[in-house]
Amino acid sequence: MKLIVNADDFGYSKGVNEGIVEAHRNGVVSSATIMVNMPGFEHAVRLAKQNPAMGTGVHLVLTCGKPVLADVPSLTDTTGSFLRGQSHLAQVRPEEVEREFTAQIERFVQTGLRLSHLDSHHHVHAQEAILPVVLRLAERYRVPVRNPWALASQAQAREQCVRSTEGFSGKFYGDDLGEERFFSIVEEFQSCASAEVMCHPAYVDEDLLKGSSYAWQRERELQILTSTHIKAYIGNSGIQLVTFHEIG
Repeated sequence: MKLIVNADDFGYSKGVNEGIVEAHRNGVVSSATIMVNMPGFEHAVRLAKQNPAMGTGVHLVLTCGKPVLADVPSLTDTTGSFLRGQSHLAQVRPEEVEREFTAQIERFVQTGLRLSHLDSHHHVHAQEAILPVVLRLAERYRVPVRNPWALASQAQAREQCVRSTEGFSGKFYGDDLGEERFFSIVEEFQSCASAEVMCHPAYVDEDLLKGSSYAWQRERELQILTSTHIKAYIGNSGIQLVTFHEIG
């Protein structure tokens, strides 16, 4: 089986960035997705260039920080920041979403990094109003997407021939994580040719504490993802750690 262990929120802050790179260099993280609109973006780009074996994609954002574009009023509040939560996403203007997502992808492309795939913060690409936009962009940039049919519409994704892994899990998340959770997730995918496990390793810093309710749990994720037991499990199981570039 080809397994992608993808760290979300690359670019959120320096602490998040350093934790992700530690989990790649000394653990099982093989891929990460960058939030191009967040304060740690340029730092994440430098780290990504120093670690070319780590696949790097775009973590498309509609619910955190400020947009790349200034003229997307259906997506923002009175301060110019993205609206929080997801209840408003059914009423957003799809053309504004497409322009903003395109701007986010182009900001990534301009760094010279090779785009591995697309996914989204808080899984907004699973929303009915958002998914068609992301599928069009995946076709336009010729990259895979985090398993949209596991999150939303299988038929729609297949109609547009968008590539992804067979399996996807967001279960490596929460207050009670341990190594056994990781083992059980991977074992669920034994019949899959390819699968992705989402994760959020980090070193906790002030920016993360101020901005996210999921903070200290990320250091626990980092401990697990760099543990000798996890690395030995992967090494002894015949699992191939890959990026989205290798899923065909």
